[in-house]
Amino acid sequence: MTKTDIVDYIVGKLNSGEAKKESSLNKKRVGELVDLMFDAMVDSVKKGEDIKISGFGNFVIQEKKARPGRNPKTGENITIAARRALTFRSSQLLKGALNSK
Repeated sequence: MTKTDIVDYIVGKLNSGEAKKESSLNKKRVGELVDLMFDAMVDSVKKGEDIKISGFGNFVIQEKKARPGRNPKTGENITIAARRALTFRSSQLLKGALNSK
């Protein structure tokens, strides 16, 4: 699913049934809101904060230490620099939805 797919899904939900009467959001405005949501998530990660979305999952920052490695092309030994990695841990609700029949 891409960001465009997310926008299309939200616009489709807003323009169906009862929500259509209450909503004045178009595709452009929904796209802006989705962008704002992702910007907020990026800003939180930059600050070193984990992101917790109830019923969906957690984006957790992990500190990786420097470690020895090898260049697969040349076989030369190198040191892989320390870094931060972002991992996703799904919630039990999301796991249940994924595994339901």
